[in-house]
Amino acid sequence: MAKILVADDELSMREFLEILLKKEGHEVVCAADGEEALTRFQGDSFDLVLSDIKMPKLGGLALLAKVKESRPNMAVIMITAYASPEDAIAAMKAGAYDYLTKPFKLKEIKSVIRNALAKPTVPAEEKAPAGIFCNLVSHSPEMMKIFNLIRQVGSTKTNVLISGESGTGKELVARAIHQNSPRSKQPFVTINCSAIPDNLMESELFGHVKGAFTGAVAGKKGLFEMAHGGTIFLDEIGDLSPVIQVKLLRVIQEREFMRVGDTETISVDVRLISATNKNLEQEVIQGKFREDLYYRLNVVHLHLPALRERIEDIPLLAQYFLEKCSRDLGKDVQSISSYALDILMKYNFPGNVRELENIIERSVALEGSNIILPDSLALAEHKKEGRREGAKEGIPALRLTSAGIDLEKELSELEKDLILQALNLSHGVIKKAGELLHLSFRSMRWKIQKYGLRGFSDTKEE
Repeated sequence: MAKILVADDELSMREFLEILLKKEGHEVVCAADGEEALTRFQGDSFDLVLSDIKMPKLGGLALLAKVKESRPNMAVIMITAYASPEDAIAAMKAGAYDYLTKPFKLKEIKSVIRNALAKPTVPAEEKAPAGIFCNLVSHSPEMMKIFNLIRQVGSTKTNVLISGESGTGKELVARAIHQNSPRSKQPFVTINCSAIPDNLMESELFGHVKGAFTGAVAGKKGLFEMAHGGTIFLDEIGDLSPVIQVKLLRVIQEREFMRVGDTETISVDVRLISATNKNLEQEVIQGKFREDLYYRLNVVHLHLPALRERIEDIPLLAQYFLEKCSRDLGKDVQSISSYALDILMKYNFPGNVRELENIIERSVALEGSNIILPDSLALAEHKKEGRREGAKEGIPALRLTSAGIDLEKELSELEKDLILQALNLSHGVIKKAGELLHLSFRSMRWKIQKYGLRGFSDTKEE
């Protein structure tokens, strides 16, 4: 239950809001003008303010300024007539949480109020942020289980395998395990197994001596040696060649290795965490991944759900990235409008959390006010209309009328839609998506850049 101040000079509107909010379980205090509202606000403690913009004695914008002056973190929702959107935008720039346009729908106002009450009103420095664990942001039940598993396995030496689609945060989970382990003060070394050619992988992992091969003008330590005493994270381990799989298995079993071109063994003490966006069990069945290595790696298995499987985290993640990007870019963007948030909630996010971060970062960089509005989102028009981009939907047939159509635009939208569907079916892997469309990797990468799609790695050719 929250205590809400309602300020509106129309008796019918005050009564309507009072009845609605009390049915929702809230305590409601009403004021007939801005001055009365300010007096009540100064003499009591409220969780939320709903104020009409046009009021006698003291207007809504002036009331908003007074409220923000005394309580900067107070959520204020402004109510505006349909014909005055300019006032609503001015209110948002002045620090209002959101605005409602008359006449509004019950579902709409309930959603906006619910989101506003979920917004923290206590400054961040006064309390620990909820839902954040070692830079992982979530309050979904599935992720809470993963947070607990991270705490449990952190204190052990057990090898951990993390699975999940691209962009779900596998490296963040690996870092969290390291941070919650006795090795936290020791090195955390990471390598992307899909980004290094096979002929260089052995040298990267185990190092080499001078003269071991053409170009080896000096000796070099490998990543295992650099991670001694700490943790090594092998990302996209499913891309390792059979030869390197054998050598990695030996290191895990014997806790020692040889540099390329050397005859002496080097003992090493590392905690091994690996990650993959592939189904390694299926890879083992197909003979593409060694079964004995799989079981050595998969002592504890953590599977990260896709963002579309935990959509309740989208508002929390969006706000987290908003604050982070605002700090990093030196901007004063403070919130996301409920309409913009609704668009994000309806999107399928084939690129998962990484794609959401990219969308928010671009919106913050381009936004000219202190709130992200729907037009600030770098999303295609059909996303703004509520379609879940990348979902397995039928493509609507086009009907030519006497008014004609823009053929180039329609074909472009069709191509983009099919590209996103292919990326979704291939879990964001560009080469696999290209195979579904009979396109080369280079063509797919060019089209992804052409349409400004984010969240897909153009370095992965699996």
